[in-house]
Parts: sequence; structure tokens; C-alpha cells
Amino acid sequence: MKSIFLSTALVASLLSPITSAFELKSDDIQSGKMMSKTQEFTGFGCDGQNKSPQLMWNNPPEGTKSFAVTAYDPDAPTGSGWWHWLVYNLPASTNNLPSGAGGVDQNDLPLDAVQGRNDYGQFAFGGACPPENHGPHRYQFTVYALDVEHLSLPKESSAALIGYMLNSHKIEAVEIEALYQR
Repeated sequence: MKSIFLSTALVASLLSPITSAFELKSDDIQSGKMMSKTQEFTGFGCDGQNKSPQLMWNNPPEGTKSFAVTAYDPDAPTGSGWWHWLVYNLPASTNNLPSGAGGVDQNDLPLDAVQGRNDYGQFAFGGACPPENHGPHRYQFTVYALDVEHLSLPKESSAALIGYMLNSHKIEAVEIEALYQR
């Protein structure tokens, strides 16, 4: 009887549709690898190109109505980390952002996308700029699949409020954790 059950379970698993996992990739950054000076901030003693990395995702979970992207440094010596980028209200049809999409001009973002204020005080991507000789910092680039089409937030919303709303509407999230040090 036990072998019949195992055989039935095996056949059922082979016949069930194959589902792929929600996945995030980038031509510019990799998990566990150092980012280039291209993703370093311009200012605060840093002289990088301040370009957001190219990001591409696929296989979003069922029910996804929009996406959001964040970049966060949990190692910043602030007691609360450092928010480098918050962009939300990306339509469900979006599956990539080109390098530099986080610019102030928003030319490479979908029309209704909103960039929240980063911890540099800008409504744009703000690159890595850890203190010199502080060791490697982790930069968590996260794509959230959300269950709502639109987050209605005031323009001046804090990163904490945006993060709260993202987590409240998150179906699933994927992440690349890149590194940087000066």
C-alpha cells in the first residue's frame, strides 16, 4: 500500500504544472559581490556616477498588481540603516528598470511611478557612500510584488511609512544583496 501511495504521489508531482519562482537579476550588481563606482553616490565625500543598477525580474506571483523597488543599507552607522532608493507604483506590466532609471528626471521610469525621498533628501536613487574604512556595507536591492495597483501616499512620506505600506501589501519580495566599501 505504501509503494502505491508513493507511486501516485510521484506521478502527481510529475504531471503538475511547473511553476517558476519570482526572480531578480541584474547586469550591474550581484549578490555577495562588490558594486562598481558607477553605483557610488556623488557627494558626501564620494565621487561616483550615482547610477541606479539595471534590474530585471520575472515570474511574479499570482495576484501581482504592481511592483516597488527599494535599496537599503542596514550597515549604515545611524541606528536605523540608510534608504538609498524607494520607487513604487510600477505597473504590473513592468519587469525591468534600465541602469540609471533612478535619476531625478524619472525619464526611464513608467509614467505613474513615484520615487520616495531617500536618506540623502532626494526623490531619486542615491548611491552607496559608506564611511571610509568602515568595512563592507550590504546594499539590499529588493523588488516587491504588491496586491494593489496604486499606493496613495503623500509626496513627503518617510521611508518608514513607505516601507510599512510595501510590507502591508507585499505578496512576495526578491532581493540582491550587493556590497560596497571605501
